[in-house]
Amino acid sequence: MIVFGSTLSPYVRKCMVFGAEKGLELELRAAGLGKGGPEFEAASPFGKMPGFKDGDFLISDSTAIVTYLEARHPEPDLIPAEPRARARTIWYDELADTLMMAAGSAIFGNRFVRPRVLKQECDHNAADHAERELLPPILAYLEKMIPESGFLVEDRITLADIAVASPLATLGCIGVTVDRSLYPKTAAWALAMHQRPSFAAILARDHAVVEAMGGPIVGNGGKKS
Repeated sequence: MIVFGSTLSPYVRKCMVFGAEKGLELELRAAGLGKGGPEFEAASPFGKMPGFKDGDFLISDSTAIVTYLEARHPEPDLIPAEPRARARTIWYDELADTLMMAAGSAIFGNRFVRPRVLKQECDHNAADHAERELLPPILAYLEKMIPESGFLVEDRITLADIAVASPLATLGCIGVTVDRSLYPKTAAWALAMHQRPSFAAILARDHAVVEAMGGPIVGNGGKKS
């Protein structure tokens, strides 16, 4: 099974971590930003990461991919069967894919992707606004919702944890981390998630890539922590 993309993308990382937590061997092939070749183009007709290939089956979109993996490899289950737990898991996946990505993309895109990858001007105002205005309400919500067990749903690892931890992992690659003084439970939860073997190996490579490309560019009073 092949996942096309870069794990600097939270969507791609979500798929790779999901597979790792299931004990699956997923091959990662570089794709996106005009790269990937015919197989990626067939899997993802609009060029969005991730694409996916399993034999003659081709699909894109991270949620579609993990849903497929869950159906093909149901154990261990990472999308709960109990109705309320499943609904809550899908809610967290949607939270990560929409609200968290809106904030994260503005920050990561303008501080790293545009200047380092695309060689374009970055919008520091948009990045700073996202970090100061868009991200805090999400972190405050998580601070209220994280159970004592340290897992978002059913007191065990599920897609909910994987999905929400993935955008935070990307932001961490450019020094944007959860403030322990403001969100202690969320900071501890994120650290525990990112230290899991499924995340840790990927993150080590992602940090190395960001550093090799010069790291983030911060302006307008923002700070690189």
